[in-house]
Amino acid sequence: MPDATPPTEGPREKYERLIAAARTHAPLATAVVHPCDEVSLESAVEAARGRLLAPILVGPPARIRAIADKASLDIDGFEIVGSAHSHDSAAKAVELVRCGRAEALMKGSLHTDELMGAVVSGATGIRTARRISHCFVMDVPRHQQALIISDAAVNIAPTLEEKVDIVQNAIDLAHALGIPHPCVAILSATETVNPKVGSTIEAAALCKMADRGQITGGILDGPLALDNAISLQAASIKNIVSPVAGRADVLIVPNLEAGNILAKSLTFLAGADAAGIVLGARVPIILTSRADSLTTRLASCAVASLVAAARRASAATAIS
Repeated sequence: MPDATPPTEGPREKYERLIAAARTHAPLATAVVHPCDEVSLESAVEAARGRLLAPILVGPPARIRAIADKASLDIDGFEIVGSAHSHDSAAKAVELVRCGRAEALMKGSLHTDELMGAVVSGATGIRTARRISHCFVMDVPRHQQALIISDAAVNIAPTLEEKVDIVQNAIDLAHALGIPHPCVAILSATETVNPKVGSTIEAAALCKMADRGQITGGILDGPLALDNAISLQAASIKNIVSPVAGRADVLIVPNLEAGNILAKSLTFLAGADAAGIVLGARVPIILTSRADSLTTRLASCAVASLVAAARRASAATAIS
């Protein structure tokens, strides 16, 4: 069976659709954590200009204003919550979430570990019962739809129990992005269960857990190798009959190394863009890279906006 004809979309058109969808919602109140370099401050300014975010800048006020002046960025309309240093910025941004003033966090010029340390703090953090995990929403040229890849940045060697939450977080993200029944491929090096390859056994277990209702909202299959997860032709050659093979919306990797290598291979060898978000906390957390294009950074903001909107809708349904 040949693959479907590749779409004729231009660069980042999948992201442009996400951004357009996010703009149908009110700008998302977002605590921007320590925006003390030009890229992170510009991201906040452009996201506000694009009606995606309503930023609250959390950091040393003099430093923020100096960067804005140097880069000719207009921040006159933004609230600034003063902090002494990056750790203090993270703590105060998390407190804005705890008191209901912010519906998202956005990483600025501090280490991810500093931000996540404040997020997962037992006494003052914003953890939930769900495991925190990271997702890339990747715009891969010549691939029909955006691909969600998890987890390539937070969980180093997740256990089977932790993978349940990683999968559920990714499914919930797919729902927020408008995919009602996401196809989830649990990746390994092979599409057959091999007792010597632990990830194949865990993949099979995750699929059975979905059959039993322990994971909901998606169509799971695995183990699948990368080729037969995303290529109908590869799946056909190997005689894999599956609603997921060749049609995956979500790729669940065995561990952080595999996910990181996969995402960076797509970025640097296939020209893909990677919007990043952390899920499983009380609010979505926007992670961007200084190397990201402006469109990719805005796409990360758009993803957070859509996640927050889906959570509001779910809460409203639960109340009614």
